[in-house]
Amino acid sequence: MSVRSLILACFGLMTAAPLAAQADSTISMDSLRTLLRTGKRAIVDSNMTLTPAETAKFWPVYDAYQADLAKLNTRTGTLIKGFADAYNKGGVTDAVATQMTNEFIAIERDRVTLMQSYLPKFNAAIPPTKVARYYQIENKLRAVVNFGLADAIPLVQ
Repeated sequence: MSVRSLILACFGLMTAAPLAAQADSTISMDSLRTLLRTGKRAIVDSNMTLTPAETAKFWPVYDAYQADLAKLNTRTGTLIKGFADAYNKGGVTDAVATQMTNEFIAIERDRVTLMQSYLPKFNAAIPPTKVARYYQIENKLRAVVNFGLADAIPLVQ
């Protein structure tokens, strides 16, 4: 299966999951996150073509990276929730807008710093061409998530 097909399938899961959560309140956000992480890992696995030796070195680095990335994603979720709360209470003040903009930029800076900090670890685990491929896959998946967020989040008024 191609990266594109897998990304579309992942996007389908991400967009369908909130609808399922609305229909069945027993579905928790944690279970949805687990489902998405599992899907992401499958996408990466099916597109990396790792040798057995590379596999043994790559996945521990991947898992550590994903754990650190999850912290940034939690910050992003908190930022989005804060925006939604302010937006639903009648609008975003200048002070809140400034705070949110600064946090958004800080998260993006920290994301780049994280990618840079893991680059030597990935390079020690797999060849540079496969590191580039992995970062491409991460970027494509992030683009799908960002598209969904951009579609769902209204502009500040």
